[in-house]
Amino acid sequence: MGLIGILLGLALLMWLAFRGWSILMVAPPAALIVAAFSGEPLLAHWTQTFMPGAARFVAQWFPLFLLGGLFGKLMGDSGSVSAIAQYLTKKLGAGRTMLAVVAASAIVTYGGVSVFVAFFVLAPLAHEMFRAANLPRRLIPAAVGLGAFTFTMSVMPGTPSVNNAIPMPYFGTTTFAAPGLSLIASAIIFVFGMWWLGRAEAAARKAGEGYAGEAGTAPVVNEMVREQAAPAGDFDPAELPHGKQAESGPPFVLAMLPIVVVIVTNFLMALVVFPRLDFSFLSEPRWGGIKIGAVSGVWSVLVALALANLTVILINFRRLPSVRESLDAGANSAALPMLMIASLVGFGAVVAAVPAFGLVRDAVFSVQGGPLVSLALSMNVLAGLTGTASGGMAIVLNAFGADFMHLATEHHIDPELMHRITTMSAGTLDALPHNGTVLLLLQISGLTHRESYLDMVMTVIVSCIIALVAVLILGSVFGSF
Repeated sequence: MGLIGILLGLALLMWLAFRGWSILMVAPPAALIVAAFSGEPLLAHWTQTFMPGAARFVAQWFPLFLLGGLFGKLMGDSGSVSAIAQYLTKKLGAGRTMLAVVAASAIVTYGGVSVFVAFFVLAPLAHEMFRAANLPRRLIPAAVGLGAFTFTMSVMPGTPSVNNAIPMPYFGTTTFAAPGLSLIASAIIFVFGMWWLGRAEAAARKAGEGYAGEAGTAPVVNEMVREQAAPAGDFDPAELPHGKQAESGPPFVLAMLPIVVVIVTNFLMALVVFPRLDFSFLSEPRWGGIKIGAVSGVWSVLVALALANLTVILINFRRLPSVRESLDAGANSAALPMLMIASLVGFGAVVAAVPAFGLVRDAVFSVQGGPLVSLALSMNVLAGLTGTASGGMAIVLNAFGADFMHLATEHHIDPELMHRITTMSAGTLDALPHNGTVLLLLQISGLTHRESYLDMVMTVIVSCIIALVAVLILGSVFGSF
């Protein structure tokens, strides 16, 4: 009965979330169903299992959500994201519109801008660019998606995304884990995605298919899509239109400067500064009795985003119509996605606490192929079922993180390889049709699954699966590098 309860609770959670119900409201009843079918005390699991699990996630990741939300909003309102996209379009020309859209999406998201902010700013620009080049607008989501939430979200070394940060405390790694494998995987995703887009563009031109329609209107996000999208990202879509946007953006060099600050500062803090400082005091009980490796990766990203936020404000202080309103909107944007993912983690904590969970654990670790394959499959399944890479990743690592680390030590697997397999695996099947990021991008683009999803499958799912298989093979043969 306990296993039936786990499956029923997960099914209810998935179904209601897909129907647009708030995970904040759905996760506790789903967790109580799991507890009830196991014959466990309901109220005790709600207040003593669910809530502590959710609270730990908030306590650990609130600073990153907050600074990321502020940075995304400031970069959007200052016109920096638009300035980068327009510069690339001008330099690459109408003949390379597809590359310009992918490159602009990749640059801003690798630099720490939320994918949702990138969608909101870049989708209307992409409509203008595709219309000028007479390219089918149905390819816009596939192009933006390739740049915004594939290799820059989970694969590129140093990307400050939440997805790349979550494994760090479990494996003692930084965002630069397995840099060689990460670069190879990023190249595979980019090359395959661009090949598919080029093939689709050529086929459309041969068939005489052009833009076909009016230019995209101002993006609007309805409440249902907001509820579906929030747990899949790190920015509340409702805050996208809030604040006041600058009438004109900064020059390209100044627009890029905050992104450079994020990348360089993160690198220096993670690999140069923190390793040379004495953090022995962290072993004291008052600081949790931890080692610096458990927090250095997170601290590096926090310092990088804090300096980048300050840089955006200093560069654009006179350009931003209302710094306070932009900061308020950025701060508010962090609350909903963080609490929704925390609720998923709370649900996972209840699942992990019931006796029937032992059957799930046995199933995970009985997979043939070793720890790397078990890790990849469990991440793909949970991310696909929940429709969120970060939520699925947090659930799996909370339940099995210590076990996977033990297996890595036992099988002499570098924790950096475990980190990269984790992030890549969570970033593949999370882009199934019910994923909030997919739904939001389609709505902002003014397109439907029927029009655009097949091309999205190829650029954001198939490309990532190919790269994941390549990293599994290379990592198994050569280890982490």
